[in-house]
Amino acid sequence: MKEEQRLLLEEIRKAEIAQSDRWLSYWQQYSNMDTWQFWVVLMMFLLPLPVLILFIDRKKVFQLGFYGYGIHLFFAIIDSFGVIKGLWIYPYKLLPGLPASIALDSSFVPVTYILLYQYILNNKKNYYIWMLMLCLVFAFFLKPLMVGLGLFRFGGRENFLMLFWGYVAVALIPKWITDFFMYLLNNNRFSLHNKLRNLK
Repeated sequence: MKEEQRLLLEEIRKAEIAQSDRWLSYWQQYSNMDTWQFWVVLMMFLLPLPVLILFIDRKKVFQLGFYGYGIHLFFAIIDSFGVIKGLWIYPYKLLPGLPASIALDSSFVPVTYILLYQYILNNKKNYYIWMLMLCLVFAFFLKPLMVGLGLFRFGGRENFLMLFWGYVAVALIPKWITDFFMYLLNNNRFSLHNKLRNLK
């Protein structure tokens, strides 16, 4: 490693430590367990999970889980990108060391998508129409509500349309990946078992 690279990396590391210390100080003053916002964020994190366990279709649990993991992953990437680029920020965290949006990224949004996807599968509804409606609700009702409650803040001008397109991307990419893997599963084209059987 070149000396210039090492020095820059060390500067970044120290900035990360300083930022972590700032978040700890901020959390202790404004985002701790004495605030009502902390409890709202905690409920957004905790409540969806037992709801999912109670209502998930056990016959489709692996398909739904795979899809939900994709939702979580892509939503977390988009959300983290927005925070890192200063497009938006979540003023209240569960813990200072956790991502501020963990309640949405890991629980509320994936569970909502999963349960709607389950409804669509079980009732043979059009995925794209129903998901478009969910994206509209998230971008133009949930996020403005969070802005009004002070749980979400834009870094500059408010742009709910940008959020809408993010939710659409989150709805589409995991669906297409899940469909691809379900196609492979249902057609058994790439299964090791079939390849071995064909060798005999």
